[in-house]
Amino acid sequence: MPDVLVLYYSHGGAVRELARWVAHGVERVPGMRARVRTVPKVSTVAEATAPAVPDEGAPYCELADLEACAGLVLGSPGRFGNMAAPLKYFLDGTTALWLKGALAGKPAAVFTSTATMHGGQEATLLSMMLPLLHHGMLIVGLPYTEPALSATRGGGTPYGASHVGGAADDRPVDAEEKQLAIALGERLARIAARLAGPAAAG
Repeated sequence: MPDVLVLYYSHGGAVRELARWVAHGVERVPGMRARVRTVPKVSTVAEATAPAVPDEGAPYCELADLEACAGLVLGSPGRFGNMAAPLKYFLDGTTALWLKGALAGKPAAVFTSTATMHGGQEATLLSMMLPLLHHGMLIVGLPYTEPALSATRGGGTPYGASHVGGAADDRPVDAEEKQLAIALGERLARIAARLAGPAAAG
């Protein structure tokens, strides 16, 4: 059964929750399975190391997860219009996959959470696409055929699913944000299944 890798970094928990809804969308597609992974924090102290297995939540991602996946959905909180350092650090270490074109031709999508409505959501999503394009991945967004994209008063963009967390990061994921995260996962998985061909069906 082909895996769609849902890879995220979350600091306050909102991106982790979005990742769960994206994974739910992936698994709505017959024959497709979500593999949820995260990355460790980075430290300004070079000697600091994370445990090999996180204390809670998803396991840490390995390059083999990326190489084996049929598609990728990448999530990060917004940091001044860009992805968070831990996710960027992980992607900076994927040169070996780039050299052999391991991700070329696979579909990819992105999602984010920011404190405010105009806290750089779209810039973050667009900047997250750049390394994926360098890897030759095929970017998948959210079309306006998704009614929640026009109805949302919180997060949600054509560039990817998103969430407005509030200044204290305490605003829950609302119905439209949840629906769009599910829709993004499902759309990515359907495209991945088509690209994988008959083998994906079983």
